[in-house]
Amino acid sequence: MLNFLDRGRQAFAQRAWKEAYAQLSSADAHALLEGRDLEMMATAAYLIGNDEASETAWTRAYEWLRTRDRRRAARCAFWLVLQLLAIGDWARGGGWLSTAERLLDEDAECPERGLLLVLVARTYAKRGDLDAASDAFTRVAALARTSDDPELRAFSLLARAQATARRGGSAAAMGLFDEAMVAVTTDPLSPISAGVIYCAVIEACYDILDVGRAREWTAALSRWCADQPDLLPFRGHCLVYRAETMRLSGDWSGAIAQARQVCAIASQPASEPGAPVPLDHRTRAYPIGAAFYEMAEIHRMRGEFGDAEEAYRQAHLYGRSPEPGLALLRLAQGRVDAAEAAIRRIDSQRQKWVVRAGMLSASVDIMLAAQVRPAARDAADELAVLAEGMPAPYLCALSAQASGAILLADGKPRDALEARRMARVAGAGRSVRSGARSRRDRTGLAPARGWGSGRTGIRSRAPRVPAARGSA
Repeated sequence: MLNFLDRGRQAFAQRAWKEAYAQLSSADAHALLEGRDLEMMATAAYLIGNDEASETAWTRAYEWLRTRDRRRAARCAFWLVLQLLAIGDWARGGGWLSTAERLLDEDAECPERGLLLVLVARTYAKRGDLDAASDAFTRVAALARTSDDPELRAFSLLARAQATARRGGSAAAMGLFDEAMVAVTTDPLSPISAGVIYCAVIEACYDILDVGRAREWTAALSRWCADQPDLLPFRGHCLVYRAETMRLSGDWSGAIAQARQVCAIASQPASEPGAPVPLDHRTRAYPIGAAFYEMAEIHRMRGEFGDAEEAYRQAHLYGRSPEPGLALLRLAQGRVDAAEAAIRRIDSQRQKWVVRAGMLSASVDIMLAAQVRPAARDAADELAVLAEGMPAPYLCALSAQASGAILLADGKPRDALEARRMARVAGAGRSVRSGARSRRDRTGLAPARGWGSGRTGIRSRAPRVPAARGSA
């Protein structure tokens, strides 16, 4: 048992997660593990994708520590709740959160209280109670200032950044996200903390279309994952982010390769002790669905419509909406009525603004093809309003591209070319190398779908397109 335990501890220190879990599990089979060793086994199990074993180990660690070290027990509950919320199990997560909070009734100012408050604030935000979430974040920040706990500091910065972004303060939020990332790269954080923060920050960058920053942190996440070959939970997200960055920069072959790796990870069998288990649909649906969507987009732009159709179907099965890509596929197939019906259906749904921007861009192309020019103009105008409110280079380029399509349809080719130049300057033209690469173009201008550099400093803004006399 001692040899298993020693080898497990050593493997854990070396971040060899599969070996650590295998050895600690063997030690546990000979004599039940306790305390810190249970925490290591729970962490290693999670990092190789064995969520069920991780949940069991965290529960055992909590029970063992509950009467011996309340604060450490509460920290185990924090990791368990974080894991449960990640898979959408809010009921059990909320139950464990309340249990852990009661455990700390006599330790109101400890770092563990702050960590639990991070999750409390997250549940408030989930319910839409942003005032209560803000109050909880304020308490977290106060506890972080009086504590030297690196985990609390990092999660406090992340929580403040997310709350600031929700209130529309994207510039201030990005500064806080950067601070959280500095904490990841300099402070001794748990690998679970590091992975969670990496993914949250990159997702936030994409949510406000700061693609330059997203590209930089995606590269950092890639290096972090590469140093831990056994790592599974964050590897799928990392590959999806890399695939999206490559696709939107024009490297379609590289993007497909990255997306296929996500799907390959999803099918890895647990053929030996400690090997990754097949991915649970609840916990891994996002990266798999997003990977299929990336592949579908590239197949569509290459004119590989059958492959695109199947990839969109798989994306939908794994919980990723196939729109607006599927509507654009219908347009490329010449099924204009189906494309119009699909985009009108999407238009009626509530959406985050970043999702709506993509829908509006697709709507311009589809409505022009359907010869419904007023609807195309409305979509271009709304896209211009979004670009005015959030002058990210990519969004400005997308708006300029839409304006160019409208101007060309209005018989103003010179003005259309100027709008196209604005789109290219902002960086959007890089993802579509030539109009021939995408068979869905119906306007005479190859629609740009690429993300521009988020660090260009350009704040080009597409002008509102004036209504053409006699337009349809």
